[in-house]
Amino acid sequence: MRFLARWLARWRNAPADQPIHDATIATPGMAPMLDCEQVMRQLWDYLDEELTDDRMAAIRAHLELCERCYPQYEFERSFLDAVAGSVREHSKIERLRARLAESLRERGMTGV
Repeated sequence: MRFLARWLARWRNAPADQPIHDATIATPGMAPMLDCEQVMRQLWDYLDEELTDDRMAAIRAHLELCERCYPQYEFERSFLDAVAGSVREHSKIERLRARLAESLRERGMTGV
C-alpha cells in the first residue's frame, strides 16, 4: 500500500506533458509511441480488449516502458480481477443456494 501511495504522489506531481520515464520515444523505423494521456484515456478499453490489434499493441508497448502508467494499469487490472472473482464467488453461492433449496423441497420441506 505504501508503494501505491508513493507512486500516486509521484504521478500527481509529475508535469502532465512529461512522463516520469519517456515512453513516447520511438525506435528507428517505428511510429512514435502513444503518450501517457492517450494511454490513460483508453486504459479501460485496453483492459476489456475492445481496441484494434494495432491499438492494443501500441498501448502494450507504452505500458511496458512507462514507469508512470504501468502501476495504474496494474492497479486497474487487479481491480477488474477482484471484481471478476467476486462475481464468480457470488455465482457459486447462488448455485449452492438453489441446490440446497431443491434438496429441501425434495425432502418435503415447504417455504423454501
